[in-house]
Formats: sequence, C-alpha cells, structure tokens
Amino acid sequence: MQHRKLGRQGLEVSALGLGTMGMTMAYGPNDDDARSIATLRRAHELGVTFFDTAELYGLGTGSNEQLLGRALKDVRDEVVIATKFGFDLSGDTPLGVGLDSRPEHIREVTEASLGHLGTDVIDVLYQHRVDPDVPIEEVAGTVGELIAEGKVRYFGLSEAGPETIRRAHAVHPVSVLQTEYSIFEREVEADVLPVLRELGIGFVPYSPLGRGFLTSDVKPAEEYPEGDMRRTDPRWQGEDFVRNARAVEQLTALATEKGVAVTQLALAWLLAQGDDVVPIPGTRSPERLAENVASADVVLDAADLERVHAILPDGSYGARYHEAMLPTWT
Repeated sequence: MQHRKLGRQGLEVSALGLGTMGMTMAYGPNDDDARSIATLRRAHELGVTFFDTAELYGLGTGSNEQLLGRALKDVRDEVVIATKFGFDLSGDTPLGVGLDSRPEHIREVTEASLGHLGTDVIDVLYQHRVDPDVPIEEVAGTVGELIAEGKVRYFGLSEAGPETIRRAHAVHPVSVLQTEYSIFEREVEADVLPVLRELGIGFVPYSPLGRGFLTSDVKPAEEYPEGDMRRTDPRWQGEDFVRNARAVEQLTALATEKGVAVTQLALAWLLAQGDDVVPIPGTRSPERLAENVASADVVLDAADLERVHAILPDGSYGARYHEAMLPTWT
C-alpha cells in the first residue's frame, strides 16, 4: 500500500489506517476478541501501518488499547499507534461524566495507555475532545513535554476548530487533526481543511463510511441490537433514513459502473480529496478489511467526483450526532 505524510514533523503512514472503536464499543456487543485480533494482524499483513485507539474505547478499562497491544506486539516497530486522552471516565454514565484535559490528567492517561499498549512510546497522542475549561496552550505544552521526554512522538487534535488549532500549533506543532469526514459529512471543508493546509497539518477522517451507512449492509435503526449507536443516530431516523438510503442506492449504482463496492467508492472519494488525507475505517471482519484496503487502488476521475457531488452536494440528511453530543468548534 502507498504511504502518505501527515504534517511536517515526519509522520508517515499507510494511505488507509484502521480504527478500532467498534471492536469494544458503540456497534453492538462483541465478545470475539480472537476475531478482532485476527483482523488487526491481517491489516498489518495487507500493508496497513496506522492503528487508532483511545482511552474512551475501553470505557476506562483499557480493554481496547490492550487488544491492540496484544495483536501488534510482534510487529510494534513496523506500525504507528495513535491513542487519545480527554474524557473524565470516573463516573457511571456510558461515556463518563465530562471532559478532562488538565495537565496532570493527560500525564495519568498517557502512563496508563503506555501500560495498556505494552509499549515505551505512543506514536500519536490526540486530545480526543477540546476541553473548554483548560486552555489549549496548556494541553499543547503538556504533550510537548511528553514528546521531549520520549513518551510520545507526535501531537494530534480531534474535533478542534480553526482558532483552537492555530493556538495549539503556536505552542507545539500539531501533526494531525482527526474529525469526522466522508461523503456523508462535509463540515470540515469550509473552514478546517484550509487551516490544516496552511499550517501543514495532516488530516485523519474518522467514520469515513458514515458509521456503516456507506456500505451494502444498511438496516433501519430498530433492526440494530441494543448498544449499537445507530439505533439513535439521527441519520437513521424517519425520513432522513429514507433519503440517505436513496442516496446510497445512487452511489452504489456509480460504484457498480466502476466495478467496485460502494464502500470502496466512499474511501476512494476521501483519498481523492488530497494526499494529506488518511481515512481510518473500522471493522471487526478480516473480509471487510480486505475490501476496504483494496479501495486504495481505486481511481476516481473528475467526472466521478462530480457525480458524487450531484448525489449528495451537502452531505447526508440528519445531524451526525444528537445536539448534546455535537462537538463545538472554535
């Protein structure tokens, strides 16, 4: 697989990465760690070098990071591992009780993540969500100290807006920003991507397949199991679901003309947005993984991109999160 550079600090990864959230949360029950480990190892065999996890994905237990660490321990020097801090997971609600990017908490989470991953250094350390109670300068300074101490290699932000990105970057270079981006979700195009390109920061789209909507396996919300976030995702509700499903039918027709799956079309579309873009689709399935990886070889021409735009000029119907969960960009 081809590699791409993210930022100006030397970070280089495979053109497609692998997100691991769904292996332990958000997409229904999963007690098959063996299959997840097989998927992670198969990803490495197929040329994927960029793996994304987070403290949050283990809901405070470290389970997701531990899974990734076990799977990749024999090839640790050949891969780039990214993890994230920024949530207060001390409460008993599903996603904790709030945000916490205090310097002492960043250090605490970093030490725990190093232990869970079984590694001496975290390649990319992201702030998972911007904490309005902690100046971003303090966050950037703390991660910069961890980099100087050799515990972290690169600094990343997630779901940060232009002003926050600029302020953080002025204290310590930001190598990469992670935010939702796909054919379905295009908000970053107006204000965020131009700033990243001005400052030389790479971009990692998460949920590049619209949380599974941009696939051939879409069901109404009520058909997903309890614990699957798609049961309540706004894009799966009522008329928005119907309109989104119609759009995916049109995208599937275009993909069929090109002899590829709609999943591959969606990932190829993202890769075509710039050589500083590295999507991280997630899957538990080695078979689905192979299909995703093959999308790196799909070439879309200008006419293809225009047809995608005509089908969904502004992205999907329905918000990407409930209002209470929508990140606030500044």
